[in-house]
Amino acid sequence: MTIPSTRLAQIAARFAELEARLASGTLEGADFVAASRDYAELEPVARAASDVATMRGELESLAALDDPDMRELAEEEIARIRAALPEAERALSIAMLPRDNADSRPAMLEIRAGTGGDEAALFAADLYRMYERYAAEQGWRVEMVSANASEIGGFKEVVAHVSGQGVFAKLKFESGVHRVQRVPVTESGGRIHTSAATVAILPEPDEVDVQIEDKDLKIDVYRASGAGGQHVNTTDSAVRITHIPTGTVVTCQDARSQHKNKDKAMQVLRARLFEAQRDAAQGEEAEARKAMVGSGDRSERIRTYNFPQGRVTDHRINLTLHRLPEILEGPGLGELVSALIHEDQAKRLAALGE
Repeated sequence: MTIPSTRLAQIAARFAELEARLASGTLEGADFVAASRDYAELEPVARAASDVATMRGELESLAALDDPDMRELAEEEIARIRAALPEAERALSIAMLPRDNADSRPAMLEIRAGTGGDEAALFAADLYRMYERYAAEQGWRVEMVSANASEIGGFKEVVAHVSGQGVFAKLKFESGVHRVQRVPVTESGGRIHTSAATVAILPEPDEVDVQIEDKDLKIDVYRASGAGGQHVNTTDSAVRITHIPTGTVVTCQDARSQHKNKDKAMQVLRARLFEAQRDAAQGEEAEARKAMVGSGDRSERIRTYNFPQGRVTDHRINLTLHRLPEILEGPGLGELVSALIHEDQAKRLAALGE
């Protein structure tokens, strides 16, 4: 996809205008925040556009060179630039792809055990640890919001808040059904079982993105149950919030105080309602959504972790890596994340070219 030179000039002019406005010292409050956000979003596009413009300019200058003594060197340089220009233009095209406004946001990570009983709960815990370790490698912060532990140490359900640079952009393709094939610790016969867990990655909304009125909420308090120390079963600290218009129910009991559990439950509720709004909007843009990697449907089986063969297969991009231990330890997950992002970019570029 070749970007016209006039478009490159427009990008450079807009970037220079934003630089000048930010340097003027006249912007305050919301205007400064808005200009800073626009600058940050345009900077990678402007950098890529500058590279392409520079290379094109060098080609023109070298092609117009009349000095016979310099011709051989010029031809070598022309060949080098022509070889590098397509990749620079592709990088610019990727930088110019429409961005998901949620890419820079923190996210709520939700993992639920699916089919497989205790083994599914243990697998849910394995997935949670995988994301925790990957987050640590990325310099992100993971804060557990709520957890429903199983009797043998897994999670029936766990919810966590993940914050840092580009969290949703890197994790959004993890939503879906993750399947595991292995001999469960509870299996005495050595037979391989297949279990599953569902992962959901929800971008965290700003309060202005989701308006929740008190009259639309039904809030119940009750005594927490399960592990948690002396406060459990002694005070009504657990909170269940029902959003009446949508029927969405969120519970939280992990914190010692009712107030903290309510705040955490509201945080999860906002994320779920925001995701429902995004799903509805994307449903109206069905053609654009087809170009993405995966449908985002949480019932879609996206990945299989096969322990006997030591492999992980992502079914959306037909990628198999024989590095299961490294992936579950966190660092190896980055290769899968990068492959999914690159495939998504390639599909969207191809869709633009149709």
